Amino acid sequence: MRPLIKPKALKPGDTIASISLSSGTAGMFPNRYQQGVRQIEEAFGIKVIPTPHALRSRDEIYNHPDWRLEDMMWAFENKDVKAILTNIGGDDTLRMLPLMTEKHFETIRNNPKIFMGLSDTTVNHMMCFKAGLGTFYSPSLLFGYAENGGIPEIMIENTKKTLFSTEPVGILPESKEFIVENVDFGLENPPKRERIPTTPWRYIQGEKTVSGPLIGGCADVLMNTIIGTKLWPDLDDFNEAILFLEDSEEQPPADWVLYWMRNLGAQGILERISGLLFARPGNNRFKNKEEEQKWLSKYPEFDKAILKGLKEFGRTDLPVVTNMDYGHTVPQLILPYGVKAEINPQKKTVSLLESGVV
Repeated sequence: MRPLIKPKALKPGDTIASISLSSGTAGMFPNRYQQGVRQIEEAFGIKVIPTPHALRSRDEIYNHPDWRLEDMMWAFENKDVKAILTNIGGDDTLRMLPLMTEKHFETIRNNPKIFMGLSDTTVNHMMCFKAGLGTFYSPSLLFGYAENGGIPEIMIENTKKTLFSTEPVGILPESKEFIVENVDFGLENPPKRERIPTTPWRYIQGEKTVSGPLIGGCADVLMNTIIGTKLWPDLDDFNEAILFLEDSEEQPPADWVLYWMRNLGAQGILERISGLLFARPGNNRFKNKEEEQKWLSKYPEFDKAILKGLKEFGRTDLPVVTNMDYGHTVPQLILPYGVKAEINPQKKTVSLLESGVV
């Protein structure tokens, strides 16, 4: 993998910028936005400010990918801003790409700082990857850090370890519970959402301990949006890497997972990577318990699709961990791009062997 610049660690008192790079949801739900800001400031002792257009209406954000790019550059160039946190994902971040010049990539490279988000923000992560900056696949402000009833403790501790410390992050913790019911961003006094027990991470293939730099993101975005553009990583970027993937709240069928595996295999990516991580299937809405159980039944179907695709390309040796706590699920862990990770199938651990910040 190409060498990536590590940004500086956060410290209490720092200022971070919230930004809308895809959907204008933050401007639609000011109560939810303020809840996220309050919880972040209380949990980490930092200040959150919006970029100039972050809280504009959904239509304005949609109609102005140029504003989004301006905000991204504003945040990277602003010396007072120590980190950038996306408000939420969406579905059209890629419309920023035709507006980007080499000067924009230089701005990112010359002003390295923590950049965070998930889902459609995968596009922005790949922009930063192309610029040579290591970023952080993480919760967003509205989805994750604005969780009803406070940020889950496992997320607070993981955020502190990953963004506020220069020590190796170490073994990633597994959550004993997760949240599946719908998030209503419009409530003024939202109730704490129900937590349900989860099953442990599943080490479905592989026996050998492996390590390598992390690369990946939301598979829906990588395989349906970024692929074929100049943001798609070079084949060499996958050499000995640990690929992390997750699916969105669109809830794609298991067949899609198999198609993704086949595409990665046909590109020669599966033969290059040293390990594969897959998150708990994404969700955000259920009308009843039957829908919830139907969603939960995807777990084994996703696993079967992954294993079938790997077998078709001769990678029955590849260590694979599924059902992990990152992506479109709550709680969410942070995965830093380019940081060396380790999968130990015998001990059933996934670790970050170095820090994500300096």
